[in-house]
Amino acid sequence: MAASQPPTGEPPLGQRLFDRPFLLLFAGIAVMLVFYTLWGLAEVALLPAGQLP
Repeated sequence: MAASQPPTGEPPLGQRLFDRPFLLLFAGIAVMLVFYTLWGLAEVALLPAGQLP
């Protein structure tokens, strides 16, 4: 059985992303910020008009 050679090219995109924990942290916070902001804006936009006394 021949010894396997280590890959000489650059690592795949997934591995490069997982090698940067601060990038993952920033991406997670940014996705949640955008998601909840858009959700909140949609909720406010879809509220029925309030009745004034």
